Amino acid sequence: MANALAQETSPYLLQHAHNPVDWLPWSEDAFSRAKADDKLVFLSVGYSTCHWCHVMERESFENEAIAGVMNRNFICVKVDREERPDIDATYMAFVQATTGQGGWPMSVWLTPEGKPVVGGTYFPPEDRYGRAGFPKLCDEIGRLWKDDRERMQDSAEKVMAHLRREAVPDSVLNRLPGDKVFGDFLDRCESMFDPSLGGWGGAPKFPRPVVPRLLLQLADRFDGDEAESALQMTSRTLRAMAAGGMYDQLGGGFHRYSVDRYWHVPHYEKMLYDQGQLALLYLEAWQAGGDGRDREVAEDIFRYVIDELLDPCGAFHAAEDADSLAEEGDTEKKEGAYWTWEAAEIYRLLDAKTAAVFCAAYGIEEGGNARPESDPHGELEGRNTLFQAAGIATLAEQFDLSEEEIRGILAGAKAILLTQRKLRPLPHRDDKIITAWNGLMIAALARGARLLERADLGHAAKQALEFIRRELWDGEHLWRSYRGKRGDAPGFAADHAFLISGLIEMYAADGDPAWLEWAREIQAAFDAEHWEESRAGYVIRAELGGEALLVIREDYDGAEPAANHVAAENLLKLSMLLDEPAYAKRAEAILRAGARTAEAQAFAVPVLLGALDLRDRGVVKIEVKGTPAPELAEALRRTWVPRAVWTRSAGDGEVIVCEGQVCLPPIRTLEEWERLHL
Repeated sequence: MANALAQETSPYLLQHAHNPVDWLPWSEDAFSRAKADDKLVFLSVGYSTCHWCHVMERESFENEAIAGVMNRNFICVKVDREERPDIDATYMAFVQATTGQGGWPMSVWLTPEGKPVVGGTYFPPEDRYGRAGFPKLCDEIGRLWKDDRERMQDSAEKVMAHLRREAVPDSVLNRLPGDKVFGDFLDRCESMFDPSLGGWGGAPKFPRPVVPRLLLQLADRFDGDEAESALQMTSRTLRAMAAGGMYDQLGGGFHRYSVDRYWHVPHYEKMLYDQGQLALLYLEAWQAGGDGRDREVAEDIFRYVIDELLDPCGAFHAAEDADSLAEEGDTEKKEGAYWTWEAAEIYRLLDAKTAAVFCAAYGIEEGGNARPESDPHGELEGRNTLFQAAGIATLAEQFDLSEEEIRGILAGAKAILLTQRKLRPLPHRDDKIITAWNGLMIAALARGARLLERADLGHAAKQALEFIRRELWDGEHLWRSYRGKRGDAPGFAADHAFLISGLIEMYAADGDPAWLEWAREIQAAFDAEHWEESRAGYVIRAELGGEALLVIREDYDGAEPAANHVAAENLLKLSMLLDEPAYAKRAEAILRAGARTAEAQAFAVPVLLGALDLRDRGVVKIEVKGTPAPELAEALRRTWVPRAVWTRSAGDGEVIVCEGQVCLPPIRTLEEWERLHL
């Protein structure tokens, strides 16, 4: 029998609709029931493509006996973290403060007033991995609520008071961060850099595109050895990522992260927010370094997103799962089943010569190619994750063929295998549409349309924007998500900031002033709904009973950039585009509020440093009027100008460059453009 989650639209909540747990969605009613029944609330937070969320569901939430323990002791509430980042951030702060770590699934026990008393992440069904068994823990927490309630409530009060104090920033420095932060960031990158394999730090390795994007910006800011170091670290990392198994060598697009330091075995889920950021990064690397391979990777990401994540409505789905059935009829999903290959299967699908070339090119081994440390649970035994094990020249020499013949063989083999892969049981698709993540993808598509002269990419960006304007913007308020209908959650800080960045890029691509005017409207809503003067920044707040549980000003540029830092960049650009000094003043307030963190932990805030660089060196406005001469148009597309905002208008092929309040004489030739040295 279905529980209350059957009425929801979130794919994650619907996955749990037939659990024997009496799940409820987050609501005032759930907490009212907890008060009436005199029970704690058990809050479980995750998302639909989360591997360990699937594991905990299979082991505990689908188990009748364990569900009985949960139902007896608690009111059980499920939350999709992607729909409700406010709730997730609030209780993740508690879990990290009390356990020293966080992650999903997140498991938190709350008083009927929403105050956390115990928290953690994944719990096994019995004692193992050094973790308490989940049903035993449930019974013990339920007993403590009955027998030692006063102490639990007192603890909850103290923890929440501590979290609220921690959330209030120290006094804002009355100055901007000093220039030293840029050198500190570069020094930190150099000290953590893996020179042989690229990336920063050891296993697991996350792409974290905000780091190399700032390095590219600093290569433009610096001269000499510093600029060369920034470019080399970025190039080495991007080459290694694209050659590894974290990159889908058949279908394009990137998996979430690499479980090892080699970029080889990934966690196989694919997230829209990664694709948008990485496509933009590879485009910028192509401009800055001129390596055509970076352009190819960006175009492959676009192909993957449009082919696989595009909803018929015009916007883009959130994610693809890591887990899937190996074969039709199987009952248990396995991580990587859809994405990996047995050597025998490749030899069965390809002729012997083609198979031999392909296996040599992509590291295929008869017993599987995962190192033991990359597959501690043996899930990939006998299976291969494709990675670029040998280059074209090496393969040509090995098989006594021309490089052109090798390329032809590999292209044919990839087409056959990709077609065959699509016949496998598909991984779960989280087909909800998230405003923020679509904003990141729209920005990349619009940039791609402009730089690559790809009208199809511009069309895709425009279609997504029109959907959001139609379904997730009511003229005054932005909304977070859509799946069949608009979700109940309002737009959060990231939704506003990321969408505005997409609109700025769309305006650069086609010059339609409607995009800029809409950006102005969303910025006004952003200011009205999320700006908090005392914190000099945009905040998120989870509310219960009309009161904020916790007010959070996010300031870490992680898998997703911090909304405040993207907002600072947006405001500086909008100030130039709309001639609104008030926008620049607000951007400076954000920069001042972040000065202490920037000077203490520069590596944590690369997007903030990028905004600081824009403020320091000034935003340049470049207006392309009509169609420039071909050689000038090509130079405009290929030149890396990280502090520029672009626009188009009708005209006779001139280019107008403005800095501050000064516009330079019109540029008509390549020679005039090259003399600028922007």
